[in-house]
Amino acid sequence: MNNSPFIYLRGLRHAEHTVFGVNDGQKFYYDPQFGRKMAYSSGQQVKRSIIEALDMPFAAITFNWEIDKKENKANQKEPHSPCDPTYSDQLLGGYMKAESGNMTVKRRSPLSISAMRPLHPLLGGIENPTENLTFDRTSHPDDHDVKVYWLENKKRGNELSTEELDEWLTTNRRSLPNRAFIQDQTRASGLFVYDIAIDLRTLFCVSTNKLEPELFPEIEEKLRNEGWVDGKNIFGSCLICPKDKRESIIPALAKAIVNWRITSNQARTFSLMETVAIAISDNANQIAYAIRGELRDDTERQQAVPKIDETAKADFFITPIASSFIVGSVGSADAIESAEQKLIDLMMAFPYENQL
Repeated sequence: MNNSPFIYLRGLRHAEHTVFGVNDGQKFYYDPQFGRKMAYSSGQQVKRSIIEALDMPFAAITFNWEIDKKENKANQKEPHSPCDPTYSDQLLGGYMKAESGNMTVKRRSPLSISAMRPLHPLLGGIENPTENLTFDRTSHPDDHDVKVYWLENKKRGNELSTEELDEWLTTNRRSLPNRAFIQDQTRASGLFVYDIAIDLRTLFCVSTNKLEPELFPEIEEKLRNEGWVDGKNIFGSCLICPKDKRESIIPALAKAIVNWRITSNQARTFSLMETVAIAISDNANQIAYAIRGELRDDTERQQAVPKIDETAKADFFITPIASSFIVGSVGSADAIESAEQKLIDLMMAFPYENQL
């Protein structure tokens, strides 16, 4: 690799019968060429997982609420971060704070992160048929509560007593099922890929430009008091993170980028989401085809196969599990650690104080 100010990483993972996000079930989008539902984890979710994997103290967030006296109702407003780069999650994750009557500060994250999506539309997606969740009281019926309410004009009324319920069931020759189902619980399986670009020019440099400020005056003073030094990068004047702090963050960041896990997937659908391969390069085009899916034209039914193309100008780190999915792949048990070390070496070697 040359002295490029960017590091590009593509990671390939295997996910099995899992859920990337649980708010409204598994997220998906449609692939227009193949007409398939594509399960994905958003770039924001991947970024959050990486920041959490840093295992460093987080900056405290202020959660703002307004109470409407007339309606006696509480409304949540936009949360505010302290916009303080002395915290690693703020330095690496970026921030923005805009308040009426106060200056606006904004820092772009030096990490650009894609969604984690199928390597190819035919190599990963949403499972069909969908799964139903079940609540069952057949084994110990006397240990579970059964509450039944009268419904009048579509509004819930009083709860029926045991005598009233028995009478209603007998009179109407009815029973209450001992199972409850929650339908349409989709799952994701297959080979999934994600991309990360690290901008080394801004990784440990915070702009001091007053026209588009990244720092409040009191935070700028705090940084100077903690040893941040004046410097310049391609974007102008900046404060540069002290070397000893950089050297503590870099190994943690390298480990987080390689080993992050989605921690919000449900307990009953846990997947290791094991890493199959990682490619690292200073060239985005090379990284795009280093790990890819290829269509096959020698079969009756349209199929695709995963491919690790080691002719690409990139460093490859292939784990032993790769042979389960890619014919001819030979992995190494220390691939993950080697990928971490490669990222550490690249980030350590960049001349943060002498960029120009």
